[in-house]
Amino acid sequence: MKRFLTMYKIEQRIYFRSPDVILFGLLMPVVVFALITMISGNKEAADSGLTFLQSAFVSLSTVGICCTAFMSIPITIVELRNQGILRRMYCSPCSPVRLFTCDLLSSSMIAIVSTILLTIVAVLFGYRMSGNVFAFIGVWLLTMVSMFSIGLLVASLCRTTKSMNVATSLLYFPMLLFSGATIPAEVFPAGVRAVIKWMPLGIGIDTLKKVSIGCFDDILISVIILLVIAVICTSISAKTFRWE
Repeated sequence: MKRFLTMYKIEQRIYFRSPDVILFGLLMPVVVFALITMISGNKEAADSGLTFLQSAFVSLSTVGICCTAFMSIPITIVELRNQGILRRMYCSPCSPVRLFTCDLLSSSMIAIVSTILLTIVAVLFGYRMSGNVFAFIGVWLLTMVSMFSIGLLVASLCRTTKSMNVATSLLYFPMLLFSGATIPAEVFPAGVRAVIKWMPLGIGIDTLKKVSIGCFDDILISVIILLVIAVICTSISAKTFRWE
């Protein structure tokens, strides 16, 4: 346990020292939220039943998940594999599984801190959740697990840094920009919104918005989809993963 905690502390310190994590995972959600709220905070976001303040909070609470799931996790694992570190650790007392656990915990902590910072700012701007907070947290955690499983799948399937960079870019930027994570889905045309609802992160955000206002209609299907994504991606990752 002592070795695990030592490794976790090192991994977490590395994450918090990363400029990309600080800029995109922690600062960007707060800055974008403040801008959206100051411009259109109390206006209704299309016909969603949410104000832009409410919509922006829910959407931006997933940015930390998006950044770590589609960038940090795959990059860390693939680079360790290409450097031969995983192969050497596989034959050492320091199990790679321990390293992966530390990596996932560190990524989770970044996503959690990002959402906590955003929540503090949102409350200062007057946000109050009318739905069940615990249900919101549950769906948020499920969304994180589902997105992390996709990140692990990318790390397992990509054998080179080049292929990993292509895969993560194709996932990260569309998810960040067009799933409703940074730009509220309500401002997009109806056709684009229909596509967003079928994007993995878009499903999570749509479910979070419903739960945040106490609407639990039709969320069961979304929850099942997120669970299926997590199970399938994790299973494939376990089957296809290579240490070298």
